[in-house]
Amino acid sequence: MKIRTLLGVLVVPAFLLTACGSDDDSTASTPEDNGSETGQNDDGDADDAEPNGDAATDGDGGSLTVYSGRSEELVGPIIERFEAETGIEVAVSYGDTAEKAAQILDEGPNSPADVFFGQDAGALGALSAADVLAPLSDEQLGQVEDEYRSAEGDWVGVSGRARVVVYNTDNLNEDDLPDTINGLTDPEWEGRIGWAPTNGSFQAFVTALRVVEGDDAARDWLEAMQDNGTQSYEKNGPIVDAVASGEIDAGLVNHYYLYPRLAEEPDLPAANKFYGDGDPGALVNVAGAGILETSQNPEGAAAFVDYLLSETGQTYFVEETWEFPLVTGMESPEGLPSLDSLTPPAIDLGQLEDLQGTLDLIQQAGIL
Repeated sequence: MKIRTLLGVLVVPAFLLTACGSDDDSTASTPEDNGSETGQNDDGDADDAEPNGDAATDGDGGSLTVYSGRSEELVGPIIERFEAETGIEVAVSYGDTAEKAAQILDEGPNSPADVFFGQDAGALGALSAADVLAPLSDEQLGQVEDEYRSAEGDWVGVSGRARVVVYNTDNLNEDDLPDTINGLTDPEWEGRIGWAPTNGSFQAFVTALRVVEGDDAARDWLEAMQDNGTQSYEKNGPIVDAVASGEIDAGLVNHYYLYPRLAEEPDLPAANKFYGDGDPGALVNVAGAGILETSQNPEGAAAFVDYLLSETGQTYFVEETWEFPLVTGMESPEGLPSLDSLTPPAIDLGQLEDLQGTLDLIQQAGIL
């Protein structure tokens, strides 16, 4: 069943405009969430926008409009399965997570969206704070641990994405790396580390750093890393490539970029170091979904969220994207640590909504 794609008008509020750094940047089998970085998304062309309300065409099982911050290449197949199994036709507007959230806020009660499917808890938190999301059912919320769902009960994480340091195994052992991101500012690591300051996941990580240690400490870390000659890359994927080639020794990325590379090239000299003990570098962010208060099809929207949380949906993320399943009892992708063995910072992921403040801080540090 073909997934119809919407091309939405983007009028982005200031507080989200600068948060449009994309998250992921990989191939079809790699987690990717953001078109501006990957080129995989096909949304955002205002000239091709469809009028509100004309997005979805009724099928036998009804219709649904989803605003997706996850790319078509990444989540299109699971949405197609949902359509085939439920008979509910889905019209999807793909784009950057922050842009799609901003579009919903701009459209207000006239938004055609029934579901927001985002790559980042910060955007979900922003929509929750704006009171545009409807309460989810206790059954939906109860499938996921408290730390990976909204404290307000209006969004739920469906897959987890951990920050790691990917390192060159020809040049380093895991124990050679410091056990905290603060150690990366040591002169020993001058010019040897890579990061992607325009990337959405990096910015979410910096927001977590602000939440955990405060703005002054976050600014100090950014400036120290900058002074230590940290190498900037546009995307996460090129960081993994640079590490594997020996161009740099290590880089700050999300965990899943490495595994498709290893599947194709098992001898690739690269591995992930997972931080722990609540270090901000151990952040586990989520991709998640919420139902719009103004949804014209709340039953269909609930079925969509149910499907993402189902065994079929969770297995898809394990096998196709190397993300952590968030439903209790599901196994992590082969070769990865279990989700409950990770010790990310103990923060409410909804607190990652202040992306503008993070962008301001990164710019003040002279990095952007």
